[in-house]
Amino acid sequence: MAVTVEKQTQLRHEVKFEIDKLEHQILRRKLSIILKPDPNMRRGPYNVRSLYFDDCQNSALYQKEAGIFRRKKYRVRIYNHSDSYIKFEKKAKIGQYMLKENIRITRNEADRLIARNYDFLTQTKNQLLRDFYVETRCNLMRPVSLVEYEREAYIHPVGTVRVTFDTGLRTALGCYGLFKENACMMTARAQQGIILEVKYNEVLPKFIRGLFPDTIKPKLAIGKFVICRNQQMNQRGA
Repeated sequence: MAVTVEKQTQLRHEVKFEIDKLEHQILRRKLSIILKPDPNMRRGPYNVRSLYFDDCQNSALYQKEAGIFRRKKYRVRIYNHSDSYIKFEKKAKIGQYMLKENIRITRNEADRLIARNYDFLTQTKNQLLRDFYVETRCNLMRPVSLVEYEREAYIHPVGTVRVTFDTGLRTALGCYGLFKENACMMTARAQQGIILEVKYNEVLPKFIRGLFPDTIKPKLAIGKFVICRNQQMNQRGA
């Protein structure tokens, strides 16, 4: 079992907006003056692909749509279609705050999770993976949605600010091929906007907050997982 564990100990704000291409171009120019590109942006935007898990009642989906105060979801995430760095992650929401916990796993472990072969988790000492195993036994967790997009990210140390622009949101119908580079993906929505996410601790610094025009509103009520999951369910019902 890989031992690289990251646990976010401080609750963070996470707000999302949908913007158009012109707003994106203007805002990225402003941000580039004050914020630095994320280290992962060595050659521009990078690919993010995640496989989400949900229980037999689709709780992660329906609780998000209903705005339940406390909720969580699990996912396996890779970057640029590579298995060199694989994360298993739990993302919890408590009101307007977000808390993440993740552990780096191996390709073999990821393949087992995708195949719903969870028994190996009984041997782990990691609490995150132990919690997930309990979920698999009690709530019949299984992979439900493959989500992919390109991400442009900027960071600032004050407030641990992270601003991201996600484009080309797409999903797969009935496919959980996380490591399949040429997986058959479809556009998640007919009208594709750019999803802007702003994450920070406690208070967003005023000199950064001032970069965002008042016209960027309202906040996006649903996330990428919900958009893609609903697209899948609609396609199956068509």
